[in-house]
Amino acid sequence: MRLRPIPAACIGFLAMLVGDTLSNAQTDFERAPIHYLTAEVNDPVSQLASKLVDGCVSLNYDPVHGYLPAVLKVLDVPISSQTLVFSKTSLQLNRISPRRPRALYFNDDIYVGYCQRGDVLEFATTDAAQGATFYTLKQDEEASALFVRDRGQCLSCHASNRTQNVPGYLVRSVFADRAGQAILGSGTFTTDHKSPFEQRWGGWYVTGSHGRMRHMGNTLFVDNSSDSHDLESGANMVSLEGIVSTEPYLSPHSDLVALMVLEHQTQMHNAIAAANYETRAALHQSFEMNKLLEREEGYISDSANRRIDAVADRVLKYLLMCEEYELEDSVSGTSDFAREFEARGIRDSKGRSLRDFDLKTRLFKYPCSYLIYNAAFDGLPEEAKSRIASKLSDVVEGRDQSPDFKHLSTSMRAEILEILTTTKPELVLKNRDIRRN
Repeated sequence: MRLRPIPAACIGFLAMLVGDTLSNAQTDFERAPIHYLTAEVNDPVSQLASKLVDGCVSLNYDPVHGYLPAVLKVLDVPISSQTLVFSKTSLQLNRISPRRPRALYFNDDIYVGYCQRGDVLEFATTDAAQGATFYTLKQDEEASALFVRDRGQCLSCHASNRTQNVPGYLVRSVFADRAGQAILGSGTFTTDHKSPFEQRWGGWYVTGSHGRMRHMGNTLFVDNSSDSHDLESGANMVSLEGIVSTEPYLSPHSDLVALMVLEHQTQMHNAIAAANYETRAALHQSFEMNKLLEREEGYISDSANRRIDAVADRVLKYLLMCEEYELEDSVSGTSDFAREFEARGIRDSKGRSLRDFDLKTRLFKYPCSYLIYNAAFDGLPEEAKSRIASKLSDVVEGRDQSPDFKHLSTSMRAEILEILTTTKPELVLKNRDIRRN
């Protein structure tokens, strides 16, 4: 279906700081072979949009939260994933403050943003071919429920080196003042599973326990002076009572474990999308050169092979949680997020899943991202996916003992291999067949 272009400024969906310059790469996204702004997409939100237009699905309007409860249910986004961000970002920045944070909900493919008294719900979702796509849904009972797709304005924040130079997602940590404005002179952080704990979640509320470690969440900062950056007051909060009213939200939590998963997931999606884009671009350029140089059809140049190999390496390292920050104490959340997240896992014959948490020294018990099962990973061009599979096999079967993977013990490698052999045999077994041939 065709969706109307968004008529407003960049959604800035996960960005913790607005005003980035538009990536120079955006013009490349608009051309062959990507065609980001015009290509058909088949992401979960576009599928729902089509069903709404066809009358196959309807959304009930809640007098307090608008379409939020209905859309979370139909898109299978758990309420337990709720996190609250109070820094002034996104299309509706005037609706956001430490007193009225924006709520964010997510599953493996979809991110939904909600503001109190907001004009729209904000959506970012992953298309297997095109990566991150952005939408809004007007919070108006009198109007028809209609998703509006962004046509490039969101890329001013969501296509830069912070998103691995593709349309993507990011979690930002800032020093936010009493109004929720970022104190830019103090610096900002783009955070993921590699980030030191003390750099995370500035401008976010955080509920959970984390022992002696400290983070930037739950804290308002006065000025640029490092002396004013007291992280003690925001530590180990299991409730936001007395800090901010959570009554207007679907949940009283801004779960610590959900935030940690969110950080990993956003950049894992970006790594996959970057591999997708770079592989398609490398092959396109190589095949165009074949015509000019009268080479055989389908020939892949050495340059293209090097480019594809490089992005396959980046996906592999992120997939296997390389350089993950080692937790100095155990962490736990306050909602049902961890339990519900694990329950969604595909399990092997021994009951193991890549979604099982550790939360003592690292995020996951088996350091291999659950997004290996995602449609975006499966949608990678075969030239990239086969290389990732081969490199992954070298690591988990013990042939690759390079320093990048020193965090993986022999037993961890064996466990990951056993889990994947049972739960994603098409990847593991196909790679073994290729090796034998």
